[in-house]
Amino acid sequence: MGAQGRISGGESQTLIVNRILRPLAGLVVPLIAVAAALAVGAVMMLLLGANPLEGYRALIGGAVGDSAALADTALRAMPLMLVGVGICVAFRAGVINIGGEGQIILGAIASTVVALALPDLPRIILVPLVLIAGAVGGGFWGAIPGALKAYAGVNEILSTIMLNIIAAQFLSFLLQDLLIEKGENGIKIQQTQRLSENSHLPLLPGGTRLHLGVLVAILVAVLGYFLLFRSARGLRLRSVGHNPDASRYAGMEVNKSVVEALALSGACSGIGGAVLVFGSTSHRLIAEGGAAGFTQSAGFNGIVAALFGGLHPIYTIFSSFLFGGMLTGGVDLQRELQVPSAMIVALNGLIVIFVVSSLKLQKRLAARWEVQASA
Repeated sequence: MGAQGRISGGESQTLIVNRILRPLAGLVVPLIAVAAALAVGAVMMLLLGANPLEGYRALIGGAVGDSAALADTALRAMPLMLVGVGICVAFRAGVINIGGEGQIILGAIASTVVALALPDLPRIILVPLVLIAGAVGGGFWGAIPGALKAYAGVNEILSTIMLNIIAAQFLSFLLQDLLIEKGENGIKIQQTQRLSENSHLPLLPGGTRLHLGVLVAILVAVLGYFLLFRSARGLRLRSVGHNPDASRYAGMEVNKSVVEALALSGACSGIGGAVLVFGSTSHRLIAEGGAAGFTQSAGFNGIVAALFGGLHPIYTIFSSFLFGGMLTGGVDLQRELQVPSAMIVALNGLIVIFVVSSLKLQKRLAARWEVQASA
């Protein structure tokens, strides 16, 4: 009985570590990191001659001060969430996807072409169709670096970055002639014609700009969670990411899993591209101001949201809203304190540095708890 009691006690300690302490550290440590980053940001405001308390009050008010602010925050969080979920899938499979920008663009192009080709379809058919087209376009663009890595040994970081540039130039090329709306007197503006009303994402109740795309993003995050942690396919992807050699020895198709992970990651970003087009106020695909003006740099900021969320699709929902609020409220902070726009970029950068650095602390805590539980 004594031995059994000791075994039972060890198992219970392990259970506490895995079920309570790990998740708690995953929540508390990043929050402490954010607080530390905001403290450094306060010092920067003081050096600029601004009042940090007024600045953060303006930031919070601009992010969640009223229903319109909340809606704007949700809309800024939406593409970050979709890209972030894709990043979670890729990273869990052991591949790094830096190509969210290009995958957003290809998703936007594919969905726009479908809407232009089939403008008279009923909304109940056309809206799902353009979202599916966005997923296909982004998934195709993600599968390319996946195949290059799996079958040619090309580093996926390099290939995804290069494909971002190709996608941006491809968008500019299409909106120079093939998809461009011809203006009066032959004036060319880099945008498509206004897309069919049947393709517009329905607005949600409340009288704000909030639309169906936010619910789509949350649904994708939930599906990403079930894929990774509640399905055999997710177990295979995570196994390949954890140890590809052992997975190959166990009979798993490692190369196929790499391609699949990047294709799924790209599909999530591609849906983000479709939502940016059909949930916009202009309801056009626009390239004026460059590709980054269309994507809002969500392809890169989504990586930050995923890392802040611990590469977990559900936690990425909350981290996306945090960074969406930073982007939305940052405008009010800049206007209120008359500080340079670079201050907002620096504040976001500080949060990224502190949060990413905190991941190592989480690992050390988890290792220490495991040693104590097994003692």
